[in-house]
Amino acid sequence: MLASLGPHVVRFRWWIIAFWCAVFVVSVPFAFQATSSLKSGFGEVETESRIALRLMSERLELPESSVTLVFSSDSLDASDPRYVEAVERATAPLSQIPQVDRLITFNSADNNRMIAPDGRTTYAFVLLDADIDAATDLVPDIRDALRPGDHLDIWVTGGVAIFSDLNVASEQDLRRAEIITLPLLIVALLIVFGGVIAAGLPLAMGALSVVITLALVHLLAQFTDMSIFVLNIASFLGLGMAVDYSLLMVSRFREELVRHEVTEAVQNTLATAGKAIVFSAVTSIIGLSGLLFFQFMMLRSLGIGGITVILFSLLVALTLIPALLATLGTRVNRFSVRLMRSGDRMFWLRFSRWVMRHPVAVAVPVTAGLLLLGAPFLGVKLGSPWATVLPEDAESRVGWDIVAQQFGPGELAQIIVVNTSETSTLSPNNIAAIHEFVQRMEADHRVRRVDSILSTDLDVTLEEFQFLYSLSSPETIGGPQVAFALGELVSDDRSLSMIRVVPDHGPVSDAAHDLARDIRASPPSGDLDTNVTGVTPDLQDTVTRMYSDFPKVIIYVSVMTYLALFFLFRSVVLPLKAVALNILSILASFGALVFVFQQGHFQGLLGFTSQGITEASVPILLFSIVFGLSMDYEVFLLSRVKEEYEATGDNTHAVAVGMEKSGRIITSAALVLILVSAGFASGDILIVKTLGFGVALAILIDSTVVRALLVPALMRLFSSANWWAPAILGGGTRPGTRPS
Repeated sequence: MLASLGPHVVRFRWWIIAFWCAVFVVSVPFAFQATSSLKSGFGEVETESRIALRLMSERLELPESSVTLVFSSDSLDASDPRYVEAVERATAPLSQIPQVDRLITFNSADNNRMIAPDGRTTYAFVLLDADIDAATDLVPDIRDALRPGDHLDIWVTGGVAIFSDLNVASEQDLRRAEIITLPLLIVALLIVFGGVIAAGLPLAMGALSVVITLALVHLLAQFTDMSIFVLNIASFLGLGMAVDYSLLMVSRFREELVRHEVTEAVQNTLATAGKAIVFSAVTSIIGLSGLLFFQFMMLRSLGIGGITVILFSLLVALTLIPALLATLGTRVNRFSVRLMRSGDRMFWLRFSRWVMRHPVAVAVPVTAGLLLLGAPFLGVKLGSPWATVLPEDAESRVGWDIVAQQFGPGELAQIIVVNTSETSTLSPNNIAAIHEFVQRMEADHRVRRVDSILSTDLDVTLEEFQFLYSLSSPETIGGPQVAFALGELVSDDRSLSMIRVVPDHGPVSDAAHDLARDIRASPPSGDLDTNVTGVTPDLQDTVTRMYSDFPKVIIYVSVMTYLALFFLFRSVVLPLKAVALNILSILASFGALVFVFQQGHFQGLLGFTSQGITEASVPILLFSIVFGLSMDYEVFLLSRVKEEYEATGDNTHAVAVGMEKSGRIITSAALVLILVSAGFASGDILIVKTLGFGVALAILIDSTVVRALLVPALMRLFSSANWWAPAILGGGTRPGTRPS
């Protein structure tokens, strides 16, 4: 079918070129609007922590979103009226923002716990009548509205502000990656193609794919939530896939052009390289479609964005590139700047033959080496970094760090225990249960303090608390402290009450995670139903939910990839080996990620500070992205091997010739993707840096160790069994006469 497309592409080449130019022009305005349409965070999923937040919002009428303001003065104490006046003056303009519901300061709440031990640092909450995404967009307005005085410094922090700064840093990382990558990419393409015209095609195709994808992302975002990180994956895959596909098409066209006229060269290119590109795109789409299994908006939208850019890269490769090649003809070799010797192919031929003369001696130590590289993954500690995911100078991180230093690392990462009851959370029985829980928490060395309806300065017994809260108006006897606790921690109908446990450790620490797990395992008794929320429990729920779906994704991607490769190669063994080798190289890269980012090796060189964890979404994203990308090289290589095997019937000869004809292409394509990935690894956002490093390393391992050593060694060991399949599944005798 692809071969029959060739004459039509040649005939209508100007129409095809005009069509894609028009699509590009129409897409540009929408592409520039993509950023404003994208959202932060992972998205809403029905977890225990989210249920607790919803209960708090519904029954306590707490706004869904808030930001935290951190105040500090070098010369004034918080007890000084001038400090209070400076805070009020600085925050007064916030009342002009319609979405600001109210401001809670240490003074308005009469809460000395919001004053740090140094007496000069305080924090406040700006409660917003907006959902998280709308609140994130408001952060710049809040920052602009604040008026710090001569004696007062202000930082905006908290979860919403962290998400806002994450958006800004993500865009900065993208621009930095492009600035770093594009010059290197141009040089690499000039070296690979040996000509200005041929090298310019992949860059033009990459720009076209990225712009169209971003325009589609903007349109999709009108109907479904799309993550801010789609920008990064669309740029990475758009450039990478366009270069990969262009490289294969242009290289094969130049090869065919030596023996055929232009129309036939285009036809043969589509029939051979085009077929390989279709199946490599299918395997990449299969890998990314695994992300659609996850309920989290961030992962799901990355899958949608990745699939979209690959589909358009494929359409461009099968239509626009052949049309341009048909138009250029022999002029594709114009402006030669050949920097690579023609003898490079002979290297791959000789090298593959050497490997196949020593298959066991090569396969055993290489496999052992990859397993050794993957061994650190056995000690992986999955987690989700909080403010530390941002650059050290990001305002929300600075503010968060100041609170952690002055108040304690858990002050803004409280574990909130939300109790509900069908009777009353203030019944004597439930008060006794809450009292026992609070005492247990206050005695726990991991807890800094506990805020509850029983945490007052009143010197009363449990029985007196039970009597007090059995009254219809307990605040009349208990006074302002009881009135404040009831207003802040208990719903009007008394069906819900909160306990705030302030850890003595940061939200991603082992101690905080253990504390949250222990609270969930042993909540207050009575007739209370308990849901636990807060930064740490929410991160725990996110990781647990993600990895409950991950095994299904691995099975789905592996099986579907196997079936796609079986359809291409008509072999039982080759797809099985391809899947196994892919998993082996991915596991090796997983181990390296743990070694570098969790254990902290080379952190000075790579410009990050290890948090002692592996970001939970990275292995999932790395698997989904790399599984398909690595399979590209398997398809490129084995497609050429299959062509030669069908012509000769000689397995060893076919592998050697396949390596000769595709080794340089695979290495070049991998080099381009490694450069693009390395550009993203230079970013400030730890997730993007980790993912960029992981993809670059996985592609390096796959294109060198796996494709150059393991594949030819195993192809030689399996010999003619490589091509076996039952007759009912399309197997049978192969053409060719020479023995294996």
